[in-house]
Amino acid sequence: MAKEVRVRFAPSPTGHLHIGGARSALFNYLMAKHTGGTFVLRIEDTDQARNVETATEKLMDSLKWLGIQWDESVDTEHGEYGPYRSMERVHLYKDYIQQLLDEGKAYYCYMTEDELEAEREAQKARGEMPKYSGRDRDLTAEQRQAYEAKGIKPVVRFKVPQGQMITFNDSVREEVSFDSNGIGDFVIARKDGVPMYNFAVVVDDHLMKISHVIRGEEHLSNTPRQILLFEAFGWEVPTFAHASLILNPNRQKMSKRDESIIQFVEQYKELGYMPEAIVNFLALLGWSPVGEEEIFTLKQLEEQFTLDRVSKAPAVFDTDKLAWMNNQYIKEADLDKVIELALPHLISSGRVSENMGEERLEWAKRLIGLYQEQMQYGAEIVTLTEQFFKKDVDYTEDAKAVLAEEQVPEVLAQFAKELDELEEFTVPEIKKAIKATQKATGQKGKKLFMPIRAAVSGQTHGPELGDTIELLGKAVVTSRLQEAVQQ
Repeated sequence: MAKEVRVRFAPSPTGHLHIGGARSALFNYLMAKHTGGTFVLRIEDTDQARNVETATEKLMDSLKWLGIQWDESVDTEHGEYGPYRSMERVHLYKDYIQQLLDEGKAYYCYMTEDELEAEREAQKARGEMPKYSGRDRDLTAEQRQAYEAKGIKPVVRFKVPQGQMITFNDSVREEVSFDSNGIGDFVIARKDGVPMYNFAVVVDDHLMKISHVIRGEEHLSNTPRQILLFEAFGWEVPTFAHASLILNPNRQKMSKRDESIIQFVEQYKELGYMPEAIVNFLALLGWSPVGEEEIFTLKQLEEQFTLDRVSKAPAVFDTDKLAWMNNQYIKEADLDKVIELALPHLISSGRVSENMGEERLEWAKRLIGLYQEQMQYGAEIVTLTEQFFKKDVDYTEDAKAVLAEEQVPEVLAQFAKELDELEEFTVPEIKKAIKATQKATGQKGKKLFMPIRAAVSGQTHGPELGDTIELLGKAVVTSRLQEAVQQ
């Protein structure tokens, strides 16, 4: 009988949900859904100095916004596997740390930070890779008592076996090996007894019966340490899968200070991206579906996702591709949803008032609808609609070229005359005015439409011309037609 699939996403509550973390969460979620398994959200908060009070709530809100729902976490019944916050499990860790100490697989280390730093610098000077020398590996009871008499509090280090190759079969990277001689005895508990990440995660993965550990390649170097701990306890090692690095658009490794890319899920939400598009995009960062299709619902991803299609080649975060993909979702969305994404940005930019009247609100909604086909994300509505909120027109070079054509003065003057005679300034009536201008001037096609568009918008391309003219309003359009004739 196949082993039950239990996977986990275990972020530290140190800030907002990063796109790399979101991808790891998504891959774990999809693995659980595809196999009928369980997705655990566990909070690794042992590094208390870096913890942010509201971070857990924000992480969970971002995951919910993406549609990634967990089966077990801090907000569910604990059952046999909880609690799901590391600092609520410290009593468990201490028992296992003591077990390793009793079995001679771990030991107390009394080296100070100054001594450790001096040791590292000496190793660098000799051209060696810095690692703990093992000075306190075999201290006698008397030596330990002497250090403690000086008031030195020890950390606990794991005794790494020497001369051993640590080999495992990664579901993405296939066979991976590390030489234990290059690791050094690593700290598993701080001076206050709180465990380090690598220790806590092993105990938790074992006790929570995690079958697969799916995470980013940056965690690959943690794996040999964790395998050594699993083996020291005689526990079954889970299946590891390390997804590729995510590179920025310049094909360089991302850093938190990288400004070439928006890095946090909450920022995308604030900018008016659709969560379905973010999920779709993240799924394709390092995972390839069967066939050429690029647009997937979350349900379709659940049905198709398998680890054997996760690539070990770096994935490039293509911002243009994300913008294109989000546009595909916006074009297919209900207008009410698009308004929900875009209207707050018109308000925050001061273009419209939060307390606008019903008539102005309907105007703003129509304006958003006018740009639904073009819009790549909600905040873009501010720049897309700039022409509707300014008196003077900024003409593009293409628009200037159109307005310089010889038929333009006649076309614009006639169109202004036709508009002036309209009793209702509506799209159907505006279209009649354009038709009448065509009849009066003999101009048609680009020779007719391009000058009108260039005059009223300063551009040669844009949304439906009749709607654009109506939303600009009769006074503005008339003024712009007169100004354009003088170009």
